[in-house]
Amino acid sequence: MQLERANARSALLPTATYHNQVIYTEPNGQTSRIGQTVGEPTPVFIANNAIREYASQGVFNETAGFQQIGAIRLADATAARAEAEAEIARRGLVATVVSLYYGYGSQLAKSLVASRALDEANHFVEITLQRERAREAAHADVIKAQIEQQQRAREYADAQLAQDRARLELAVLLFSDPMTPFEVDPPATSVPLPERSVIETAARENNPELKSALASLKASEAETYSARAAFLPEVGLNATYGIDAPQFAVNGPEGARNLGYSGSVSLDIPVWDWLTSGRRLKESKIRREASEVALTAAQRRLVASLYEFYAEAQTSESQLTSLNDTVLSARESLRLTNLRYVNGESTALEVVDAQNTLTSAEVAEADGTVRYQLALAQLQTLTGRL
Repeated sequence: MQLERANARSALLPTATYHNQVIYTEPNGQTSRIGQTVGEPTPVFIANNAIREYASQGVFNETAGFQQIGAIRLADATAARAEAEAEIARRGLVATVVSLYYGYGSQLAKSLVASRALDEANHFVEITLQRERAREAAHADVIKAQIEQQQRAREYADAQLAQDRARLELAVLLFSDPMTPFEVDPPATSVPLPERSVIETAARENNPELKSALASLKASEAETYSARAAFLPEVGLNATYGIDAPQFAVNGPEGARNLGYSGSVSLDIPVWDWLTSGRRLKESKIRREASEVALTAAQRRLVASLYEFYAEAQTSESQLTSLNDTVLSARESLRLTNLRYVNGESTALEVVDAQNTLTSAEVAEADGTVRYQLALAQLQTLTGRL
């Protein structure tokens, strides 16, 4: 910032440039009769040598220098960086939508689990009341069943509220009106996790954070190139075609031609600019060093994130099978415990415990599915595809 302030102050001061120029103008077919050029051809352009002057010209200018090449490099690098940052934003949006989508699907599943648990609790209350009337169970079993029923009713209300909240969060991204009704249909089976080598190759080729860091480094290198070019001369080219004469006409008196062309070549050598170019070069070198550090950090972060996200996806994928088996076992355990209770071979506590176990297993299964899908979405932000 100090270098930038110094450059801004220097812009108010005059600079020195050693200017060299050669100009050629087409002759008009006449010869000079005055001054030091008697007998020499006269130019078609008079350059303010008459009281009245008419100018109507087409002008072409071109400045050739290393700074222009640096500007092109900088523009290319900036465009590449903007494209990479747009891809980062796009993938972040995809990850957010995936998170909300499967989060809503998870809340739907949990709501169904809570509904089933409430139905199971209601059914158990009926069973305990029947057994109490038949003098096969104590009133304590009824009280225990009713307490469980009340708890399940509260859990079902909370699940409905969480479901509505998740639906609204997803609808905010999908529709202009968040109250628009919609349904989701999650895939029946999860996408299998690709091999680690495939993920690593895709991450090296398609990681937008790495591309952005590389583009930033190229941009800083282009700035350094342009800063160095400020110490070098620039070549200017000029071509003009038209009229510059005392008469607004193609031909003047005595057949002199007014319509013609001229061209010039100039060479500007920088001499003094209050050390502005030197400060800009130093500033660009500092930015380049910072970009190199950022690129190194991005590469290290990519390696760490790839290992972390892949391990998370691998673990959550392996646990999905275990969670599914646990749900099946818990359902069978609840069925057998209910049969044993009806036959007087188990207690109400065992039935409630079996119900809680099944509910916990089904909730864990829903959470496990979301966990795996979010892990895949995180890998998507690194690789761009799965």
